[in-house]
Amino acid sequence: MSKPSAVGNVMIEAARKAGRGLARDFGEVEFLQVSKKGAGDFVSNADHQAEEIIYDALSKVRPGYGFVMEERGVVEGSDKTNRFIIDPLDGTLNFLHGQPHYAVSIALEREGELFAGVVYDVSRNEIFWAEKGRGAWLGQRKLKVSGRNKLENSVIATGTPWIGKEASRHVQFATELAAMTPVCAGIRRFGSAALDLAWVASGRFDGFWERYLSPWDIAAGIVLVREAGGVCTEIDGGDVLKTGSLIAANSDLHPTLERQIRKAPAFRSDEP
Repeated sequence: MSKPSAVGNVMIEAARKAGRGLARDFGEVEFLQVSKKGAGDFVSNADHQAEEIIYDALSKVRPGYGFVMEERGVVEGSDKTNRFIIDPLDGTLNFLHGQPHYAVSIALEREGELFAGVVYDVSRNEIFWAEKGRGAWLGQRKLKVSGRNKLENSVIATGTPWIGKEASRHVQFATELAAMTPVCAGIRRFGSAALDLAWVASGRFDGFWERYLSPWDIAAGIVLVREAGGVCTEIDGGDVLKTGSLIAANSDLHPTLERQIRKAPAFRSDEP
């Protein structure tokens, strides 16, 4: 069994600490004060508090590292080679509706490359972690992506565009969904990209695709999938952390999934 490095342990402990607060808040979800910061994009007190817990915990032990966070944004560090990418509550809509499928996601980017990732499924008390060269793990079990190589036998996860996004994104998703449903065993939309990717890494899902995600949604999950033997690429060949458009699967299934998604007509926003 591999063990996390010192920084990996720090990330795991920060995720667990934030998760304890989220679990308490989830038990009283009807009392949360919720504010709307944009159409279809909700944020709760629990989200803010979890981010502060993670930021404080990581800052104390790695004071020079930078941060990219969902709520606080970019915090420059004196160490320009390391930065944490944090989503304190991935699956916010699930959380606010009392659906126990949400996660804490923490990634470490080192010298411009994703180096480590932790995804904590709070409701199931499952810590998924991975570091470059150490593999991907769930507890004492080493993770490996699914071995299925045909779409017709595969269950694929995805996500839908948020309400309030331009119509072209919804049309684009509909065309991609129409291209996928006739050729695979099933499509799942569970509402947490971090957990979707963790489940690809563990073989629970055979593949995943989604567009227009944020870096904190996917950074940790990408490390998990790659260290579990899978492939993560940008749908159209760009920089996945910049566009947030991602396909993940094992090396056999990935090219087929990519071709199928690309069969759908491309719709682009008219916005700059």
